[in-house]
Amino acid sequence: MQTQAPVSAVNGAVVAPTVDEDCKVTGGRWYSYYDDTYVDSARAIDIDHMVPLAEAWDSGARDWDSARRESYANDLGADAPLIAVTAKANRSKSDQDPAEWMPPNASAACRYAYEWVSVKTRWDLTVDQDEADALRAIVADCPDAIVDIETP
Repeated sequence: MQTQAPVSAVNGAVVAPTVDEDCKVTGGRWYSYYDDTYVDSARAIDIDHMVPLAEAWDSGARDWDSARRESYANDLGADAPLIAVTAKANRSKSDQDPAEWMPPNASAACRYAYEWVSVKTRWDLTVDQDEADALRAIVADCPDAIVDIETP
């Protein structure tokens, strides 16, 4: 028996994968906007925390109780917190903030900055000076800068 997994911006699927009786993801296609790449194998993608767990910890999550940290780590309540990207891009990013890493796809800069700010705001996380300076520089070149924020 196979079931159809939902296609959504959260999981990044552009073609819905299926899940077999052993809970293995089969089929499907994902788009990794970080590196402008389509991926046809679930093994080649990672689910990235837009704001990495270590960055969240350094930005205020250390003061949260375990239930709030778990909610953050598994946040499916908005499109930006968790995103399917190539494993290569995710590993390149690691736990860096926008002052240290930006997607290799230059046309992704505005979206990345908007989503970063959205997640930081959604979870009331702090922004350090280098991070703020980098974000300001990025969005200065972005037309119609609007950030949508969905609160948990």
